[in-house]
Amino acid sequence: MGFAVFAGQKYLSLETFKKSGDGVKTPVWFAPDPSSKLDSNDAKLYVYTIGVSGKVKRIRNNPRVRVAPCDMRGRVIGEWLDARVEIVTGVEADYGTQLLNKKYFPWKQILAFFASFSRRGRTVMVIRPA
Repeated sequence: MGFAVFAGQKYLSLETFKKSGDGVKTPVWFAPDPSSKLDSNDAKLYVYTIGVSGKVKRIRNNPRVRVAPCDMRGRVIGEWLDARVEIVTGVEADYGTQLLNKKYFPWKQILAFFASFSRRGRTVMVIRPA
């Protein structure tokens, strides 16, 4: 099934895990990679966040995550799927940022402008089916 449940969705709930094993759910913007089919095991979803957010710290400790489609408030509206996440840099991060900028124009650019005043930086991640 892959990530076909995310077709046409605006938000996904990203559940990351603390060292204790407790899950933390966060609604996030995402953009699928059009070069792979959402229903395949090669599917990729790009996510953008503030660089030193709690979810980034948890991902560095444990790349295992769960994802589900949700509304803007984080209310889950679909099935949870096991996945793995990786923080990306360079060309791949630029590619993911372009996809996110296109999907969420102009809101992503406005948020990026205000985030540019922060020392926290920005992080791009790619989520793949487990």
